[in-house]
Amino acid sequence: MITAIVLIDASTDAIGEVATALADLDGVSEVYSVAGGGTDLIALVRVREFEQIAEVIAGRINKVPGVVDTKTHIAFRAYSQHDLESAFSIGLD
Repeated sequence: MITAIVLIDASTDAIGEVATALADLDGVSEVYSVAGGGTDLIALVRVREFEQIAEVIAGRINKVPGVVDTKTHIAFRAYSQHDLESAFSIGLD
């Protein structure tokens, strides 16, 4: 699975509508509204093949009305306590 973190600047008067539209797109797993740093929304894009990143971001996200600008970061590895716990869990509660 390939994960991309997309920082999105949106029209101020349409942030809620943009977030809802983004969350409905295929390939977008989560959308967060955020404060600080000039970014309005952060979307997590999860796809199986690298070529799909362009389809989702350039072909879908950038075409949502109210999206002003995007900056994309491709994740190489995930370091998360949740991931570590599930990897080493033997199913005991």
